[in-house]
Amino acid sequence: MSKSPALFRKTRNLEGQIDDFLDCISESGLIFQKAIKIYLDHGMCEDFEDSKNQVQQIETRGDNLRRAIETQLYEQTLIPDLRADVLKLLEDLDNLINITQANCFRFAIEKPDIPEDYKADFMELTKTVVICVDTVVMSARAFFRNIEAVRDHNSKVLFYETEADIISTKLKTKAFSSDLPKVEMFHLRYFIERIDELANEAEDIADTLAIYTIKRSI
Repeated sequence: MSKSPALFRKTRNLEGQIDDFLDCISESGLIFQKAIKIYLDHGMCEDFEDSKNQVQQIETRGDNLRRAIETQLYEQTLIPDLRADVLKLLEDLDNLINITQANCFRFAIEKPDIPEDYKADFMELTKTVVICVDTVVMSARAFFRNIEAVRDHNSKVLFYETEADIISTKLKTKAFSSDLPKVEMFHLRYFIERIDELANEAEDIADTLAIYTIKRSI
């Protein structure tokens, strides 16, 4: 089977902007992971604020790149048959950065009390969802450059999303089986679910990419 051509192989500037946009998503996930580790180790502190601000800057850069890409797609009348799908994909991917930014602000505002014996699992959940996000970014890159690789990346997204569900369920079960006050149980559950939301969103994007891949292959 011959390799499918890159979607924007003749538009290098646009191809570069898409790469930069996808880099923003991966970078925001890594900084989010760093921010959660800082919070778990030291609570609210200057280093956490610095990480939160970095995510905010990346979110702004990602928005600007997404708009620039959208403008080129319209002005240069590129891929008219796939344009709506690509625009929707870009919006969905951008939402991953929005979720990481929102979570940083949630920690900064609500300052949840994470008991010591929950911290390792919180960190493991965060690492897993960030890997899930990075894997769906690889799937998106493959969609634009090497569509045959999308399926392999998507299968890994589903694996890591399942792993995140297992960890989040374990954490919530532990919280609601404990002697913690109800208000603390609900607060822990809220933050567990907000972190896990990243993996759920990545899975939804992988499902969408699977459909778009079939459409490109027809």
